[in-house]
Amino acid sequence: MRADPGPPSVDSARAVLGSLLKAKRPGLVAAMAGGVVAAAVLRKDLRRYEIVEHSMSPELEPGDYVLAVAARRELMRGDVVIFVHPDRPGFELVKRVVGMPGETVAVANGQVHIDGAVLPEPWAVGPTRGDGTWRLGAEVFVLGDQRSRSAGDSRQIGPVPRSAIAWRAAARYWPAHRIGAM
Repeated sequence: MRADPGPPSVDSARAVLGSLLKAKRPGLVAAMAGGVVAAAVLRKDLRRYEIVEHSMSPELEPGDYVLAVAARRELMRGDVVIFVHPDRPGFELVKRVVGMPGETVAVANGQVHIDGAVLPEPWAVGPTRGDGTWRLGAEVFVLGDQRSRSAGDSRQIGPVPRSAIAWRAAARYWPAHRIGAM
């Protein structure tokens, strides 16, 4: 008897769908994508969110709808994550990971510094205010892309424990002209 390996991962499903797209089999791709989404929903690995504020503009705009996957894999700098506000149970925030566990994050002169080096941030809009230094343990440092409009990020609430991050935004699915992976 062999152990059941379980359902395929999101990454393996992406690889299969990508190869089918290259083979120009759009009908099969649509059917398989629908199956992957249905399986993920049934396994509670997928959630839908509506964006209602500007803190992640231009990546995410009010009125955008996103699909989020369970954040089981290791987070990476630049991931857009969703977590519950530590002081407001039930209120979820969407922010970008900029600092990783074990790093020292400093905000000074309008820039984010990681372990003393300026962090290149192609996603950031405007200077980063709220000077300070944070030494991360098993937490991540999160910021909104629209720095002047972002509230509830690590400058205000502190670093976020990795265990508190349940979801990672994977794709925008509405409005149609903004559909795409993140």
